[in-house]
Amino acid sequence: MQPDTTNTAAWSGERLRGLLRGGEVRDAQLADELSRLRRERTDRPVVYVGAGTCGLGAGAGKVLAAVRAHLAAAGCDAEVVETGCIGLCSEEPLLEVQLPGRSRAVFGRVKPQDVPGILDAMLAGTVPTAHYLGQHGPQGLRRWEGLAALADHPFFARQTRWVLRNCGLIDPGRIDEALACGGYRGLAKALRTLTPAEVCAEVERSGLRGRGGGGFPTGRKWTFALNTPADQRYMICNADEGDPGAFMDRAVIEGDPHRVLEGLALAAYAIGASKAYVYIRAEYPLAIRRLREAIAQAEACGLLGDDILESGFDLKVNIKMGAGAFVCGEETALIHSIEGRRGMPRPRPPFPAVSGLFGKPSVINNVETLANVPGILVDGADHFASLGTEGSKGTKVFALSGKVARTGLVEVAMGTSVREIVFGAGGGIPGGKAYKAVQIGGPSGGCIPEQHLDILVDYESLKTVGAMMGSGGLVVMDEDTCMVDVARFFMDFIQRESCGKCIPCREGTKHLRDILDAIVRGRRHETGADALARFKGVTYLPRLAEVIRETSLCGLGMTAPNPVLSTMRWFPEEYEAHIYERRCPAKVCRDLLTFDIDTELCKGCTLCARACPAGAIVGGKKQPHLIVHDKCIACGACLEACKFDAVEVS
Repeated sequence: MQPDTTNTAAWSGERLRGLLRGGEVRDAQLADELSRLRRERTDRPVVYVGAGTCGLGAGAGKVLAAVRAHLAAAGCDAEVVETGCIGLCSEEPLLEVQLPGRSRAVFGRVKPQDVPGILDAMLAGTVPTAHYLGQHGPQGLRRWEGLAALADHPFFARQTRWVLRNCGLIDPGRIDEALACGGYRGLAKALRTLTPAEVCAEVERSGLRGRGGGGFPTGRKWTFALNTPADQRYMICNADEGDPGAFMDRAVIEGDPHRVLEGLALAAYAIGASKAYVYIRAEYPLAIRRLREAIAQAEACGLLGDDILESGFDLKVNIKMGAGAFVCGEETALIHSIEGRRGMPRPRPPFPAVSGLFGKPSVINNVETLANVPGILVDGADHFASLGTEGSKGTKVFALSGKVARTGLVEVAMGTSVREIVFGAGGGIPGGKAYKAVQIGGPSGGCIPEQHLDILVDYESLKTVGAMMGSGGLVVMDEDTCMVDVARFFMDFIQRESCGKCIPCREGTKHLRDILDAIVRGRRHETGADALARFKGVTYLPRLAEVIRETSLCGLGMTAPNPVLSTMRWFPEEYEAHIYERRCPAKVCRDLLTFDIDTELCKGCTLCARACPAGAIVGGKKQPHLIVHDKCIACGACLEACKFDAVEVS
């Protein structure tokens, strides 16, 4: 009978310390238990359902209910495990089945009605080919003959999963599974054998740089805080993640919360902090629940709280929920929000490492940065530094989204090319469309055009093309994307998210957005000197962008013009078409479009005339119709209503 390892009190005292020492486990009973927790041994079938936010959004909740209902009806004593996201979001909902002694078979895009067929076949010892993605599991398990491994799937084949190694594999709600997979061994090693200064030195030697966007050397930042005299220091995990298209931090917390907490505890020990905060947006309810459960479990095991592992090190971890303000991704604004004040940046210096939360030395690292730390302490700085480029070590997690065949979380070695990520792991552009650009680094990042697809993803290389690493969002765009419209979207986002404290950002971003709005405005909406003002604004666009960049208070304002500057640099012909020809080549900007009806294709069904809100379509029943351009408002209602493809857009 499998022991009840969900009781965290059972993982304390000598039993816990023996496990955290690492190496070979000599206690036969404990070794057997760990083998079961790592799913190296199972006495009954195990069914896994990817129940992260992405999976639940795709229908994993219904699949989970169907699994439980079918197992109950069949009288099958199978274990059902809810895991986090394994990364392949485009194939959600994901269902995995493991029989005793056999590897885990993974199935994608599973609907509730598919569940009975998959489970019945698997329980009968046959792997159905429908929905099959691959098989995986610990060494020693029997593989299904003739079936591909999940590691060979194009999405995973190019990845190096360090941060994501447990995501989608373990039950994130059980600390015993995290411990069995090596969790908290880095913390135990540090508390047992290293001083705080030595931990800082080891992390600095590894070459780990902040994964939140700035790329500052993590160990050096910790050393600054440690060497600042103070009676209290604070460690802060930034899990706010405000970039559109970014979901790395959320997925890591949902799938492996104990890894993040261990990294947070190691960072707190390194800087001499006894209090820590996780700043996370309230829109992440599942991640918050996972964090709360994990904190309670770690405290019950003596891995958080007072006198951790009898080392004399104390750490209290608090969760602070933010309201989703993009500006709170900036360190000083985040600190103000934790203090209960409005999230607004302040001038630096002093930097937070000297005077931060409540005026005390504080360090802010994002989720991915902290999730890298346990591996550095367990495997050593040299192991971490062996991967990557000269100035960018380790791996980077990207959230791949947009016009790409396979969306999801991709963790690759630093120095991997953008082409490998988009066309290798991502599978390229669907529908035979042509690649146009990828937006990297969030709204303050830049676009990478086709001629620079082979650029390497590291901090220095991306800067050469006007882009930045950022937190790791990768939004792919195809030939149907208007780059002027992309710049408008990001400028509108940045302008709305500006805290309003400094004039360059508050007013400058509004002027940038207004100029872009004028560029995509048709003549029908202009009066008086509007056309002259439009062209004047265009001439000031680059100069205004530079002023905002040079005079804004914080990083949000300094990088705000990047979407405009980047798109103007790589796609000048699109701006010229909009400005001089009043034409949108991608046919996205509605106000610049001209709608006509092909009289040879028109059947006179009158659907377009009835749909037109401006009464701009004339013609008798069963007679070819015409569009009166002076009355047309370019709403596109006729295009959507026509069943004969008679409406043309130019």
